Amino acid sequence: MPRKLLLPILLVGLLGALAWMPLRQVGWDDVVSGGPADVAAMASPDDGTGPRSAARLRPLAYRTVPGLSPLRRGFEESDDLFAYSRELMAGVAVGDADAMWLLSLVQDYCAGFAADPTGYAQDSRVIAKLGLSGGAAMLSARQRVQQRCARFVPQDGFSLPMIVNQRMQAARAGSLAAEAALLAMDRPLEAGDEYRRELVQRVLDSGDPFAFVAIAPAMGSVGSGRSETLGDVSGSDLSEIAWRIASCRLGMDCSPAGSMMTNYCVNGGICSQDETQDFSTFARDAGVPRQGEDNVDEMVGTLLSHTGVEG
Repeated sequence: MPRKLLLPILLVGLLGALAWMPLRQVGWDDVVSGGPADVAAMASPDDGTGPRSAARLRPLAYRTVPGLSPLRRGFEESDDLFAYSRELMAGVAVGDADAMWLLSLVQDYCAGFAADPTGYAQDSRVIAKLGLSGGAAMLSARQRVQQRCARFVPQDGFSLPMIVNQRMQAARAGSLAAEAALLAMDRPLEAGDEYRRELVQRVLDSGDPFAFVAIAPAMGSVGSGRSETLGDVSGSDLSEIAWRIASCRLGMDCSPAGSMMTNYCVNGGICSQDETQDFSTFARDAGVPRQGEDNVDEMVGTLLSHTGVEG
């Protein structure tokens, strides 16, 4: 396939993968139609009677990620997201907005596995038998999700309505990242261009990597023609990538095993053939035409100029 045709296909695929829609996740129709949200609570802690009791509670393992709190680092670094979610629930109980937001990330990351653990494993076996060119990388990513989410079950109810509801609560409690994510899901806390303009500015001023990556989908082609509201770095596929690369520069875990790369591979089927590639390298390699590299660099620099971090 000629490069000029391959690049647009890859770019669309990259951004499609970033919708983070687990293959087996359900409930979207209720969200977009304004139907009642499924606000089922998190399942109760392990009482020794269910599937969870078979897995030993492992301690959280932290690496050093500059600029991120231990609680935030736990989302990327915990080997056991069920144990991590218990830690978050303690914060949620006392109204910690960041804990509420992080809990929504756990729900999103684990939803595809938790909805049907048996089916998830069967899908992995099918992928292994197909012998796809990127099959090994996809299996590795799926195994990573399965290991980290192993103690969640269908009864946890990780549907999109639950995730939206969780983010609504987090945003109302003061989480900027959750507020940004709701805008990207076309569920903003408030209507009107003035609110959108002000929210984008707050994200820029915050330098919060979670907020940058959360708002990125709203800055893609869906925002075309709305630069007066969304700002100069908006309205194209490359601008969405620029927001994500900027989040990496601000401290987001964009490593080969990080959630961003994992979701690309598991949910979008787009896996790097080079297991050492981080998101920035992968995005430029797979989704940015050579003529667009300077544009992306300029956009990243513009975004970071608001934060005091050099592009």
